[in-house]
Amino acid sequence: MNYAYEEKSAYAFEETLTRLKNAVKEQSFGILYEVNLKKKINGKGLDFEPNFTVMDVCSPQIAKDVLDEQIEAGYFLPCKVVVYEKDDAVYAGLLKPTVLIEMVNNDSLKESAEKVEEILIKAVKEAV
Repeated sequence: MNYAYEEKSAYAFEETLTRLKNAVKEQSFGILYEVNLKKKINGKGLDFEPNFTVMDVCSPQIAKDVLDEQIEAGYFLPCKVVVYEKDDAVYAGLLKPTVLIEMVNNDSLKESAEKVEEILIKAVKEAV
């Protein structure tokens, strides 16, 4: 999966989610939004069984620097990290900023994307 980075967790879903939230915050990233897709989908009368939570996370300073460099890069903000269940296992991961930023021809932004990706991968590894 070249568009995402993920790791299988040794912990249950809720424990992994809590650990990822803490790891992201330890890296000075804020959690801007969190959605439990299972609850949202089930709340609309549809049956969806696996737990799947998406969090939008952001470093205010890095986001400001990126937007100052190229305002259109805001289409790629904030970053997404997820925790989900599949085949009786729990996974945590992220959509790779380096893959998204390839759509923009700006080497400075690529450096920022690499930095963010490295930080978020570290958070995922700490969480699982």
